[in-house]
Amino acid sequence: MIRYLEEFRNKNAARSLTATIRELAPERPRFFMEICGGHTLTAVKFGLHGLLPETLTLKSGPGCPVCVTSQEYIDTALLISREPGVIMTSFGDMMRVPGSSTSLLKEKAAGRDIRICLSPRDAVRIAAEHPDRQVVFLGIGFETTAPTVAMAVKEANARGLSNFTVFSALKTMPEAMRALLSGGKLTLDGFICPGHVTAVTGTRIYEPITREFGTPCVVSGFEPTDMLAALVLLLQQLREGRADVEIQYTRVVRPEGNPFARGVLEEVFQPADAAWRGLGTIPGSGLAFTDVFRSFDAASRFQVAPPPAREHPGCRCGEIMRGTATPEACPLFKKSCTPENPIGACMVSAEGACGIYYRYAG
Repeated sequence: MIRYLEEFRNKNAARSLTATIRELAPERPRFFMEICGGHTLTAVKFGLHGLLPETLTLKSGPGCPVCVTSQEYIDTALLISREPGVIMTSFGDMMRVPGSSTSLLKEKAAGRDIRICLSPRDAVRIAAEHPDRQVVFLGIGFETTAPTVAMAVKEANARGLSNFTVFSALKTMPEAMRALLSGGKLTLDGFICPGHVTAVTGTRIYEPITREFGTPCVVSGFEPTDMLAALVLLLQQLREGRADVEIQYTRVVRPEGNPFARGVLEEVFQPADAAWRGLGTIPGSGLAFTDVFRSFDAASRFQVAPPPAREHPGCRCGEIMRGTATPEACPLFKKSCTPENPIGACMVSAEGACGIYYRYAG
């Protein structure tokens, strides 16, 4: 009975919010971008695109950490996994991401010691159990994941585990948003900002976006009604000529974020330039080790040099990450590129736009 009442309330809320969105429909075309892959999943799975007025378009952005990881990073990780005595550890969704010529899954099948971890602390435990081996963890993610990696590094340091390192591809979101707005190839009138990232960082990270570009930002939850409510807030800002940072996801996100998580991040990592698939190298958008924890940097410990990275010539994953193309526009989508045979990174992860559109669109 309780579940039925909740579904009834959600349907009524969705109808009301959809009606308000249509009342606030802009006179000229407007484009909002959801940054988080979780928001892309909600929008496509629940058909939110079909509820919008013709003058409002919702675009997917670079919100999938696996998808934005550069080809060069993947190729380098594959070379490290071949080093004698190395145990490579990773979250599961990295296993099937194609490198230039192979993948972690194929390397594991060929006999490399590559293990899936549910947490960075699993990799620390493996390092403690195998003191004679070098354990490398692939640090992938945004501000949501980065504090857990930082805590794992601190634990390894406290336990004196000199055989544990992290190959960091950790990234931060604000500079990527700035790059999208500065690129000159994309018109964006507002951002639906990632709820879980902002639960860590707080809302201050988006204030330069609103000040410098006049682009409204609304932090949203992940239910369909959350995203519809976020769209209402964005449309209200446009109608009123405002560009502010607002929180729709008030049940989780606070303006100050999580001070403890931020403190751990600042202790272990510092801003660094980072390569993004589809966006190139963005200054200050990555996380590198501070001097105190630099001994845990796998990139410094393993001096490997992969050949120039190669991507499939027909793959449009980079354009999809920039919001300048949709998965359906890719000639490989649902043909040679499928979840069972991913050619591009966007088809691999549960937060990848191509994988989401494959499963839920049409």
